[in-house]
Amino acid sequence: MRTYAGIGSRKTPTDILAVMTELAMWLEGLRWILRSGGAQGADIAFEAGALGIATRRRPRKRIFKAKDCTRGAIEHASLHHPAWDRCSHYAKALHGRNSMIMLGRNLDDPVDMVICWTPDGLTTGGTGQALRIAQSMNIPVFNFGHGSHIEQTIHICQFVKGLDNDN
Repeated sequence: MRTYAGIGSRKTPTDILAVMTELAMWLEGLRWILRSGGAQGADIAFEAGALGIATRRRPRKRIFKAKDCTRGAIEHASLHHPAWDRCSHYAKALHGRNSMIMLGRNLDDPVDMVICWTPDGLTTGGTGQALRIAQSMNIPVFNFGHGSHIEQTIHICQFVKGLDNDN
């Protein structure tokens, strides 16, 4: 099963949210599994796309909330956060949730790619935590904060088609 993390800032621009929803619909049609966090903005846009095409069957998504976070996920998250000691318990659970989005419930099943938006393409906020994890695992990241959304969409399509050709 192919999986992707559909994540990003709560302040993702509206035009990018629309692209994220369309990409999620396309990936759902290819039977990719969405992993996300259910937050406003990018997360909800991806989830809407996954739901939008799954009218006759259950959508292929795994949404991780802070309440789902395991002790192991929190421990994992602590390895990737630059100021862990300043995080509240709830913030640590949110960051642990990011570990689960990137690596699965048991932290042993990394996503195949990350699609996101961050301001100016920076590694910042909760999405930044997920991006640090992706970088440590050599997971490809497609950030709509870099370049045009058309360029990023083309790169994503090429990547997905390349994976399909490898099988």
